[in-house]
Amino acid sequence: MLKQIIDIYEILDAPSASGARVQAYLKETGTAECEVNHVTSDKGATDFIKITLPGRNGRINGGDAPTLGIIGRLGGIGARPERVGFVSDGDGALAVLAAAAKLGRMASLGDQLEGDVILSTHICPNAPTRPHKPVPFMDSPIPMELKNQWEVAKEMDAILSVDTTKGNKILNHRGFAISPTVKEGYLLKTSDDLLELMAQVTGQHPKVFALSQQDITPYGNGLYHINSIMQPCTATTAPVVGVAITTEVPVAGCATGATHLTDVEAAARFTLEVAKSFTEGNCAFFDTAEYAEIVKLYGPMDHFQRDGKVVV
Repeated sequence: MLKQIIDIYEILDAPSASGARVQAYLKETGTAECEVNHVTSDKGATDFIKITLPGRNGRINGGDAPTLGIIGRLGGIGARPERVGFVSDGDGALAVLAAAAKLGRMASLGDQLEGDVILSTHICPNAPTRPHKPVPFMDSPIPMELKNQWEVAKEMDAILSVDTTKGNKILNHRGFAISPTVKEGYLLKTSDDLLELMAQVTGQHPKVFALSQQDITPYGNGLYHINSIMQPCTATTAPVVGVAITTEVPVAGCATGATHLTDVEAAARFTLEVAKSFTEGNCAFFDTAEYAEIVKLYGPMDHFQRDGKVVV
């Protein structure tokens, strides 16, 4: 998928980067169904982009194959005028848009997946930054609840959330790592099927990053979050797994020259392989029987999906 990574990178690494420019490129590569919405706030603006790829037996075509959601999480792809160039924080958008381009080309050549795939992210070349330890974070012109509203679709039966996750001291590996599965406030075991696919794609032992309970609560509650990678889990009943693009040392999200295209390509290729397997019914994000048992034993945990002001 390196061609798609490079093509998308050249589009995004510019002050003129926009949803319309990406949409035009995707249509050229064979992806027809691509929606762009320009959204503004008092902090700026961004373009939300959603790409839908129908499967042979997906619900769009009247079938019953499951639908995978792939979300690119970020504050922005650029921090202009403070920083010049594509920032590290944009890697999630880059990976997901490249995956959309590849899936669209595959479908145009006859390699259509079994089920539908919905990919979404947003494109902001001039996002603000904000302080964070150990390195500064990228901020976003759009609040998290609005991002979830635009990027998390009710049709998604499972979600991969792809995000740069370099500004921490937890992940000490260059490449990408996945999270345990999160569903309705529960931190579940890491999916064996996803671990096997990660090993298949990388040719290495799979890497898993740790999550705290704080990480799966909504932004804005004053608690620590590793970053926004798990925020889709606060807005859906579907299982969510984070795909973190990582480094050996802490790197600021607003850093330029910090995007390793081969690492982003590997993460994007992983999402594509998951899409193939999940929509065929061969990749489980969690054990449904065990989940039912844990809810039976301990009750629902969906209050962790809310802002914490509701007393349970």
